[in-house]
Amino acid sequence: MAVDYTLYLVTDREILGNRDFFQAIEDALKGGVTILQLREKTASSRDFYVFAMRMKELAGVYQVPLIIDDRLDIALAVDADGLHVGQEDLPLEVARRVLGPGKILGYSVSTVEEAIYGEKNGADYLGAGPVFYTGSKADAGNPIGVEGLKQIKLAVSIPVVGIGGIAPANAGAVREAGVDGISVISAILGNQDTGGAAKKLVEAWRQQ
Repeated sequence: MAVDYTLYLVTDREILGNRDFFQAIEDALKGGVTILQLREKTASSRDFYVFAMRMKELAGVYQVPLIIDDRLDIALAVDADGLHVGQEDLPLEVARRVLGPGKILGYSVSTVEEAIYGEKNGADYLGAGPVFYTGSKADAGNPIGVEGLKQIKLAVSIPVVGIGGIAPANAGAVREAGVDGISVISAILGNQDTGGAAKKLVEAWRQQ
């Protein structure tokens, strides 16, 4: 499956407040999001499943892959395009075995060692960061900077997406690290106009 990692949106309903979740995501898709991850840390399994089914339908309209964060059972239940796991989630090699070879598997990394491990154990792409300071994830750790991102990209042959504190103003610097795309949460969902925010990020990326 050929995947465009240019603009990778990770969802967070809390940032949206009382705005319509699905409308905000649809506007972002219209604005240029190329890959979508549904992230639900507090929802019940039933609610997560319902959200995922609706999100799969929405992503399908725009022909954008839907990735489920952490929950392998939900990814399988809705036949999502893939799964993303972090360092504290289900072991990567187990996720790969259960998910099967035809699905996308992403892996969160912050060091070269983790990146090499990810590539060897079945990851299709890496989410590397945080590149800059981010307030979206309390457990994100210390920023690795553009240089750290560059070292990770040089160490592997699979796609790498930079994540953490990325905005239109620094998207170009991230691209100069040689990575395949940028992953954001608040840079899109923190804006009232999620479609406009997505468009600005794509433009900032492509200007380099």
